[in-house]
Amino acid sequence: MKIGVLALQGAVQEHINAIKACGAEAVIVKRVEHLDGIDGIVLPGGESTAMRKLLDHVGLLEPLKEKIKNGLPAFGTCAGMILLSKEIANDDTVHLGVMDMVAERNAYGRQVDSFEVNIPINGVCEDYPAVFIRAPFIRSVSGDAEVIAEHDGNIVAVRQNHMLAASFHPELTNDYRFMNYFVEMVKEKSANLSM
Repeated sequence: MKIGVLALQGAVQEHINAIKACGAEAVIVKRVEHLDGIDGIVLPGGESTAMRKLLDHVGLLEPLKEKIKNGLPAFGTCAGMILLSKEIANDDTVHLGVMDMVAERNAYGRQVDSFEVNIPINGVCEDYPAVFIRAPFIRSVSGDAEVIAEHDGNIVAVRQNHMLAASFHPELTNDYRFMNYFVEMVKEKSANLSM
């Protein structure tokens, strides 16, 4: 099973390490042809505006969007979550726009306001060590998007069918339970396709 990591900017190596720790093969995605043969994709944290410019520059935005719309499992963390959102608060820009949620950029403040806190994640665990760095949160969800984690009344993780999004950085801990949850989603999707 191959899981791609969008490797244009952001915490790429940390995600690769987490995917490997969960027993899957991690592959770097930098060009359209890298989408061939992957079973899922992780959109890492970083800077969403820079990522968008790079997605446009290499011609990856539309092919990636189509792949996800057609069922490719996707996991967006922090900036990756913003890329997946159908709407961004106070911003007319939409990137991939595939998940029924409204994201708010830098909702937890600046770099100096970063923090780590244990939170329950529905379907994963009761005590996940979530690392928030200049983190966004999700203002609201609609359609069949399901809130799976909150912190201080704010939505910080959502699942919608084959897509997963979190405002924190699971790749920055040695706790692989949340990444493993995504790997299991990918396995489930692959098993259903081969039936």
